[in-house]
Amino acid sequence: MNLIADLTEALGAAHVLTGADRAGHTGDWTGDYTADPVAVVRPANTDEVAACLRLAARHGVPVVPVSGRTGLVGGAMTRGGLMISVERMNRIREIRPEARIAVVEAGVILDRLHAAAEAEGLYFPLWFGARGSAMIGGVLSTNAGGSNVLRYGSTRALCLGLEVVLADGRVLNLMSELHKDNSGYDLRNLFIGAEGTLGIITAAVMKLVPRPKAYATATLAARSLPDALVLLNTLREATGGAVEAFEYMPESYMRRLAEARPDIRQPFAPRQAVNILVELGATAPRDATPNDAGEVPVTLLLQEVLAGMMETGMVLDAEIAQNEAQRRAMWERRELAAEVTFARKPAIDTDIAVPLDKVDVFLQRMAARLPALDAGAEDMCVAHLGDGNVHYSVFPSSDDPALHDRVVEAVEDEVQALRGSFSAEHGVGLSKRPSMARRKDPVALAVMRSVKAALDPDNRMNPGKVIPDLA
Repeated sequence: MNLIADLTEALGAAHVLTGADRAGHTGDWTGDYTADPVAVVRPANTDEVAACLRLAARHGVPVVPVSGRTGLVGGAMTRGGLMISVERMNRIREIRPEARIAVVEAGVILDRLHAAAEAEGLYFPLWFGARGSAMIGGVLSTNAGGSNVLRYGSTRALCLGLEVVLADGRVLNLMSELHKDNSGYDLRNLFIGAEGTLGIITAAVMKLVPRPKAYATATLAARSLPDALVLLNTLREATGGAVEAFEYMPESYMRRLAEARPDIRQPFAPRQAVNILVELGATAPRDATPNDAGEVPVTLLLQEVLAGMMETGMVLDAEIAQNEAQRRAMWERRELAAEVTFARKPAIDTDIAVPLDKVDVFLQRMAARLPALDAGAEDMCVAHLGDGNVHYSVFPSSDDPALHDRVVEAVEDEVQALRGSFSAEHGVGLSKRPSMARRKDPVALAVMRSVKAALDPDNRMNPGKVIPDLA
């Protein structure tokens, strides 16, 4: 029997998509990559995933796991491979409030987990714009970040246990609910961020945290990025670490936002050079319960700190959300970043991380360097300033691939000089493999290749992603 017939027998015809039925899986969100899979299969459980991998091994066909297809680096693309979508594996198996854990399958959409945790008075603190379509398997496979890394860490920090199907169909049960376990190698973290190159994540045990009882959210104009970092550190000390988010939106971003979405209200007129979205989350009743005047203590604290910074001249202007609608409007400005970036072509999108006090240095160096590379280029960025993650985009004067490479290498130069990373939260996929070859420590690459060969000796798990070919 051929592969399609075998898969149909295992899963049923309705869950083996071929021909035109694959249409929803043949492109990515950016529009930069297209796929041509031999088929897209939709297993309903771990046993069916294992069966698909055994069949793929028997027929010598590569395998690409697919989740919500919100990636930006081409990590879920294939030519002739078998796409295994986890979309039907979408059960929240249990929420355990006392242990503050959720046991979920890989196809659970992030928003569903948010809602399920909220129903128990808890919070799953992984938050970004694509939360309405991104799935747990995908965010684990890319070690996604988002806006709350500052307080809670990236996806890796939120995971206690995993279930993974290996290339040969064996099921690796790492579904620990423990916060401490020193019994050998930390295999869980090996698969988080591996982008499906070592196996397919099918389920996970995720941490939950107390849901904030009140938020204090503000958009402010800072005199400079160094001044903004003074504000960040002041707020972290004043609140005992309750800063949930600290997002940077420069004038260039606000200008492009106005062009792309004139319906979105701008916070300041005239526009300011350094705009910061800050949010505090209060979990203690003493910080969240309104006083007799209806004032929320955490909001009063934010007002007090901002007032002090305004007296020093470090903060130039500020508006504090007075209700949930105003808070959402502030977040909408920030969460439209991907739409604003990809609305213009050609675009060179990078996702870098540098030490917090080097963000301004990086931006200044690129501002000085870019005109020599392309006199007609414009740049724009937004940043998770609290964790040093900068989404730096360049709009070149042409779509010449050689120019694209020169710009990316210039970014890499400056990032490396500042002891940063060329990949912060979007993964490597296809688009950053050249950067891996140029910038990743050769010994680290050798170890990665050894791990890959041990777990996937036939190189069938998402081949061509993450690890560059040997020169």
